[in-house]
Amino acid sequence: MANTTMTPEERREFLSLPLTAVISIPEPGRGPLAVPVWFYFDANGDICIWTGSQSRKGRLLRAAQRISVCVQEPRPPYKYVCAEGHFNLEPVQYERDVRPMALRYFGEQEGEKFLASIGGAGGVAGDLLVRLHPDHWLSVDYTKELAVS
Repeated sequence: MANTTMTPEERREFLSLPLTAVISIPEPGRGPLAVPVWFYFDANGDICIWTGSQSRKGRLLRAAQRISVCVQEPRPPYKYVCAEGHFNLEPVQYERDVRPMALRYFGEQEGEKFLASIGGAGGVAGDLLVRLHPDHWLSVDYTKELAVS
């Protein structure tokens, strides 16, 4: 059986793909809130997520100390990366965060349409950037198992 764990370089390459992440945030009296989000993996090794400050995510994040994120390739052979750790909240920056995410997920033409539909920079005023500093990683790449078969 092959070692299916991703190397840090493989993990970085995987996280550069425009896949959707699922963020998991503790919620008192309930199971954790787990919802899909856009993200990017920055040069410092942080996973960055854009969210509204008044959303359920935003409210729960202000009370949480740690979160988890999972990114997966939904088609076989499966790959996934999960990260868990502490995080910071900061104001989202339109040019640094929002515009690149819109273009990452929609492409140039549709991304610009999306940005116009939310009102440009004014449409994200007050939104948050979640900067997850992973303490723990779990990754699997089942293509490695197929390569030795």
